[in-house]
Amino acid sequence: MNATALIAEDEPLLAQALQAELARAWPGLHVVATVGDGEAAVAQALQLRPEVLFLDIRMPGQTGLQAAAELADEWPAGVPFPALVFVTAYDAYAVEAFETQAVDYVLKPVQPARLARTVQRVQQVLQQRQPTSPAPDDATLERLRALLSAGSGSSPAAQRLQVISASVGSGIRMVPIAEVLVFEAADKYVRVLTANTEVLIRTPLKDLLPQLDPAVFWQVHRGTVVRADAIDSVQRDEAGKHTLRLRGRPEAWPVSRLYAGQFKAM
Repeated sequence: MNATALIAEDEPLLAQALQAELARAWPGLHVVATVGDGEAAVAQALQLRPEVLFLDIRMPGQTGLQAAAELADEWPAGVPFPALVFVTAYDAYAVEAFETQAVDYVLKPVQPARLARTVQRVQQVLQQRQPTSPAPDDATLERLRALLSAGSGSSPAAQRLQVISASVGSGIRMVPIAEVLVFEAADKYVRVLTANTEVLIRTPLKDLLPQLDPAVFWQVHRGTVVRADAIDSVQRDEAGKHTLRLRGRPEAWPVSRLYAGQFKAM
């Protein structure tokens, strides 16, 4: 079976080893690009549209999971989403999470017998696919959401943030978590919005997420987290894009494809 693939691995020797083993296990697989970070993986995948993605979990900048999530949002409609294979060093969490979510994975260093099983599974997925398959389907989105949630973890209730401290001029402003409506990534900062104030903090959104109560704050976009009980409405336009509005804020906030499944009528 012939197919195309992209490898994202930040260690060149491991990338070469994976490509060499793939050449033996799957002679019909053509590796169209090898990249070393998540941002390049997203850019090259969108340009080349490979049928299979081998994504290292830990890479500089974006992780493999974050790159897959961005691709899920940006992938063009009408083009089947690539089969995802995550590459990871042995990690009990990763193995359990991938097995639970039925997303295939390859452990480093690559073992030929394990890779052969992965190749067989991926080939079966590709053979069952229809040219009109959605990009990506609901099952793939659900698996990615679950893996991202498991990867970020959640702090015990006693360790969750109760107040945000932000530099304002020569002083510090204390913003109670109970008043926060939105966390939004903005360049090197995160905007923290209440009904009538805005402050900037330097803590990355990915570091804030584990400190927030997931029942209170919902991620709706890779760069946006909102207070769930402040959501007033969610609208879907003719192109299938979702936006939400919050009580207490005038803006409309985009909801990415990855998180749109949270907003289904009861």
